[in-house]
Amino acid sequence: MKKVVIFGGGSGMSQLLKGMIQFPMDITAVVSMSDNGTSTGRLREEFSIPAVGDITKVLMAMSTESKGVKDLFNYRFSNDSSIGNHSIKNLIMTALLEMKGDFAHSLPILCDLLDVKGKLLPITEDNVDLIGITKEGYEIIGEAEITESKREIVDLKYSKKVKVTPKVLEEIKKADLIIFSSGSLLTSISPHIIIPEIQEAVRNSKARKMYICNMLTQPGETDGFKVSDHIKYLEKYLGAGTINAVIANNSKIPQNMALLAKSEGKDPVAIDTKALQNMDIEILEEKLFKVEEGYIRHNSLKTAYLIFSYLIEDE
Repeated sequence: MKKVVIFGGGSGMSQLLKGMIQFPMDITAVVSMSDNGTSTGRLREEFSIPAVGDITKVLMAMSTESKGVKDLFNYRFSNDSSIGNHSIKNLIMTALLEMKGDFAHSLPILCDLLDVKGKLLPITEDNVDLIGITKEGYEIIGEAEITESKREIVDLKYSKKVKVTPKVLEEIKKADLIIFSSGSLLTSISPHIIIPEIQEAVRNSKARKMYICNMLTQPGETDGFKVSDHIKYLEKYLGAGTINAVIANNSKIPQNMALLAKSEGKDPVAIDTKALQNMDIEILEEKLFKVEEGYIRHNSLKTAYLIFSYLIEDE
């Protein structure tokens, strides 16, 4: 079975994994650990633990348990209680970290409990913050604060030197395909690729590298970006020529959803075919969007099918 390593954060990667686990692939999901919002931020501060929110979100996406079990783990207590806004899954993950000391010994228990298909690894076990540096030289500390600031971020760093989870580097070496997930370039993908050890491991890997392109731009982050601009951003850290293929939506978003996106400062990401061909990028394009709970999301099964087809095309 072909080995796939996918890098990402919470929502974007979770959506893709729902489809990917339906196909015969050996999947390792590597999750960024810089989330500091709402429940996760409070738990980090109170218990001095790494971020748990994104990793538990990805766990649920890879779980093959029943909807009832997933609904229980996703249950979030009301704001007016002493554990207000905490989800069951975050509290259980926190309890396991208190009991076992690290993700390496905690995650297998939760993966077993939720019948997770594939492997799940944090990019680091360290309790670190992401720092955004603006063009004026100001430092914005924290993933949530970077997202909310709307300032132009020209560089990113961590609050301290990050030690990469050793198994992540092992999985990269064994991979047949490395995927950079859809999601925020700044807060979902960059937390991986700003780490020198990850940059080196990806460059040295014999695996093909793929990017799942966002369907909409993000205000203050990717305004005016076409597909090639997203890849150039990745290759600023990974090195020119690293990405071999891109999956992108080629279908027009419904007018009502496009107008809503426009009101939020978002625009559809155009496929600039000639620029991508000049970069020697293979383009896998399809109608990929679906409207889910009022949001434009990737159709997880369609996207996973394209990933699997690309993975086995040389067999």
